[in-house]
Amino acid sequence: MPVPPPLPPETRTIGQLIAEAIKLYGRHFLRALPLGLLVGVLNQVTAGARREVVGAILVAAAPLFSGAYAYAAQLATGAGASRRSWAVAIGAGTLVFLPAALLFPWFALAAVLWLALVGLCVPAAMVEKRSLGASLRRGLALGRADYVHAAGSLTALVVLFYLARWGLALLLESQADNAVRTAILLADVVLAPLLFLGGGLLYVDQEARLRSRKERGKERDGDVPDADDTDQICA
Repeated sequence: MPVPPPLPPETRTIGQLIAEAIKLYGRHFLRALPLGLLVGVLNQVTAGARREVVGAILVAAAPLFSGAYAYAAQLATGAGASRRSWAVAIGAGTLVFLPAALLFPWFALAAVLWLALVGLCVPAAMVEKRSLGASLRRGLALGRADYVHAAGSLTALVVLFYLARWGLALLLESQADNAVRTAILLADVVLAPLLFLGGGLLYVDQEARLRSRKERGKERDGDVPDADDTDQICA
């Protein structure tokens, strides 16, 4: 039975976004793997630490996460970026990631929902070459274009990532602690790039949704007759 063609970005479902992220990862496996190394190292460093310590480490790593997301957006869209765009993307990403870093150790879902609303400022800076302020405003506009899709997609990616990690930990529960930690590190390195690449594709979806909504608004405006025309018809 033939597989139906994927839906366009403006109507793509959460499941299809994840599927497309997996395909994208397959095409850029070696180039995307360093994204997972960042997550793997940070998870090893924060393992067993108090929540306050985890939050402080995540705050310090905010520029690194922003740079990783900018790189993933570049892989997802194929867009080139100048040094200025990189600087703006990392700066904007750091600003919006700081609240998420503070929230994550206590309310992980709240952090994800916050990033779904404003986090798309990073690919906006990379792809659209906007200034810092314009990127932040654009990120909010993109997040609001279809917030349910944005929040659902990021939540699904995070849940998928952690379920895979927990499954591997349970599988190796009888092994030595070092073996489990090593296995989880490898799982982080291999699985975490999907979080960033999925976020990059989410920008494509939300940009298409926002553009489609604006085009429909213009079409509706075009169908409404001008006041002068209405007067002529009534006369």
